Formats: sequence, structure tokens, C-alpha cells
Amino acid sequence: LDELRALRDGGKDAIATIQSQERARTGISSLKVGFNRVFGYYLEISNANKHLVPDDYQRRQTLTGAERYVTPALKSYEEKVLTAAERIETRERELFEALRREAGVAIARWQAVARRVATLDVLGSFAEVAEREQYVRPDVHDDFEMEIVARHHPFHHRMMAREKFIPNDLTLTNDARLIVLTGPNMAGKSTILRQIGLIQLLAQVGAYVPARKARLPIVDRLFTRVGASDNLVRGQSTFMVEMSETSAILHTATARSLVLLDEIGRGTSTYDGVSIAWSVSEHLHDAIGCKTVFATHYHELTQLANELPAVRNFTVAVREVGDQVLFLHRLIPGGADRSYGIEVGRLAGLPQVVIARAKEVLALLEGEGEQMAARLTAEGHAAPRSATRRGPRMVRPGVPTAQLGFFGEAAPAPDPAMSALADAVTALEPDNMTPMQALTAIAALKRELGERTAAKP
Repeated sequence: LDELRALRDGGKDAIATIQSQERARTGISSLKVGFNRVFGYYLEISNANKHLVPDDYQRRQTLTGAERYVTPALKSYEEKVLTAAERIETRERELFEALRREAGVAIARWQAVARRVATLDVLGSFAEVAEREQYVRPDVHDDFEMEIVARHHPFHHRMMAREKFIPNDLTLTNDARLIVLTGPNMAGKSTILRQIGLIQLLAQVGAYVPARKARLPIVDRLFTRVGASDNLVRGQSTFMVEMSETSAILHTATARSLVLLDEIGRGTSTYDGVSIAWSVSEHLHDAIGCKTVFATHYHELTQLANELPAVRNFTVAVREVGDQVLFLHRLIPGGADRSYGIEVGRLAGLPQVVIARAKEVLALLEGEGEQMAARLTAEGHAAPRSATRRGPRMVRPGVPTAQLGFFGEAAPAPDPAMSALADAVTALEPDNMTPMQALTAIAALKRELGERTAAKP
């Protein structure tokens, strides 16, 4: 094989050697070796040196001032060069197949070595990361409870200083198995979900985990519904993809599963989204009974803690300093009532005129809602939370309430005038209205409410 490659790659050196040898043999210093497509390799000798041509030279072509010859040795070399590439391929295949047969006899040994090397590679990587990042050995058990103290995100340490990352604790028990996690944009809700999922995954593959202490159950499945994307190939919208993934979770999860949900229902109208998120939460709590952390901007879901015994509210703390919002990234009990969307828009660089106008519109909407709530309360009706920042109040089936029936619940002793007003509100389609159309509709409802109130005896 080496010889064939030398013929293929070292042709110029071989030609120079032949030319030197023939010059020495014939005494013709001007002799040269050439090549063309008709004759292949040839020896060219000038007419002045024709008398020195040896007998074994075979004439092939006559030129004006020279003759071209070939020799048996030159033709033999030519054949070797021209067939070298083909012979290289044949020889390589012979050698490869011989090696493959030899290796095939020992295939079991090769596979055993590969498994051992792979295992050593994984365990060595686990050990190196655990030592470098100061991970701890988790207490893995077969019960339900999950407890993680001072947990970290395994990737963030590679991108920021350890002291800058805010650790958090988490406890899930059978009596507190569903956490509704609210908080502003940019506060870190999705990061918290990813922390929990990655720590559980690391523990179940046998690695140490980024925490000060971890007591983790063995879960049969780890479900995540995080992020938003459509599926162009299947013609599915972002919301359809979200619903399909949520459906798979609800049909497959068991009481031993861990479910992490982020913003279920956000891809449709507010009331539809709240209703779906509420119903999904109830099903996970009542029918499945698995460990769940549900991050959401639907603050209405914090009412679940009053309706379901195993639901707990947590939020990510922020601090307002003047017009500035500081994200503390600290997980604390309780619920949030703001998303600070305008403040996040300012941080993202929205034009100041847009931020100022957004604040004006928000103040107008909140003012209208508060006035309606105050009037309804004065008339003896429970003000719907849709009239304030927190949105509509959800009601569990079978639980009595004086809530105005925006969601179809029967309100006690309904006032016909107020029922007509509620029908007018229900007929509105906020998703298909411009901001100006929405403000105009609110103003009309306000006038109508004032007229009805003044007309009452």
C-alpha cells in the first residue's frame, strides 16, 4: 500500500530519477522525459543525438528537430502509475476487511471496554463537578416528600460569581404538594422551575446536586411545560402546542410524578387562559395528586390556596425604590398582585413616550375598575376582581358565593338592572378591541351604571 501511494503521490520524483538514469546510460545530456495523452510517457532526443540512441529505444513520433521514443521499462512504470489509484482502493479494502475480521472475533471485549470507559467518564465528570462546585450528596428515598435547601442552578455558576446567585429553599409534601408561583417578569420564576427539574434529574442519574441539603423522592416521570413555540410543520399554533403538551401531562402523570408548569393558558384570551389554568391545577391536585410547581402571571390562581387544601402560594420578592424595581430573586410565601410589565419594558429600552403613555392607560383602566368595584360594593354586591388589578374571582363547584356571575355562577337574588349590566360586560370581546374601543366601552358602561343607580328608588 505504501508503494502504491508513493507511485500516486511521488510521480515527479520518479520521472526525474528515470531521466537522470537514461542520460547517464546514453550519454545524451539533453534527453528528457515527457508525457502526453496519446503516447503516455516518452523519451525525447534531439536529431543531433540520434546516433547515440540505444537499440532498445522504440520510436513513437518524429518531430521537426527531435524524435520521441519509449522503452519497456518506461511503459512498465507508466502502467504502475496509471493504475495506482485503483490498486490503492483495492488494497485498502483488503487490509480493512482483515482488520474488521480480527476485531470481530473480539467484539465482546471491545464492547465491555467501551462500557467501562463510558462509565468511568460519566462518574469522573460527576465527581469533578461535585468537588469543584461544592455539590452535596442527595438523600434519595421512596416516599413522597421533597426538600431542597439553598438550591442553586447548575449552569449559572459557570456564568456568574457564586455570591451573586440567590439560593432558595423548596419543600413539597403530601399536604402541600402544589405550589402556585407568582411574581413579576424578570424575577426568576422560570429559573426556579429549571432548578427544581435539573436537581431532580441529577439525583436520579446518580450525581450530587447543587444545594446545601437535598432530600428527594424517586419520581416515575419528570414533566416540564416551559417556553413557547409553534410547530410550522404540523400547522400548530403556540397555544395548540402548549395545550397538546399539557394534555400529555394530564393523561400520563401519576401521583409519583413531578410536574413543572410555566404560564399555562397564556396563548389565548385572559378569561379562557385563567379558566384552563384553574382547571388544570384542580385536576393535578384532585385527580392525580402529584408534586407540582405552577409558575403563572394569572394572579387569580392564588385563590386556589383558599379552595384546595394542598395548594400553597409562593412569590418571588421585589422591592420598589422610587420608580425603580429591584428583583431580589428570593422565594417567599404569599402571592403577587403585579407583574411590573411596564417596568420591564423600560428596562428593555422601550421609548420613554411609550412607557409614559402605558402608565396613563394603566392608571385609567385601574381607576375605572376601582370605581365600578366601589359602586357594586355600595349596592350590596360582591365586587368582581376583574374590576381591580387582580382579575376575576374563581369559584369551586358547590361553594356558595355572592360573586357577580362573570363565569356563569348563579348569584343570589340577582338585581335585574345589574344582570343587564353584567350581560353587557359579558358581550364585550376585549381580544378583538383596540385600546380606544375598550376605553370607550368602559366609559359607556360607567354612564349606564350611573343612570341605573340614579334611577333606583
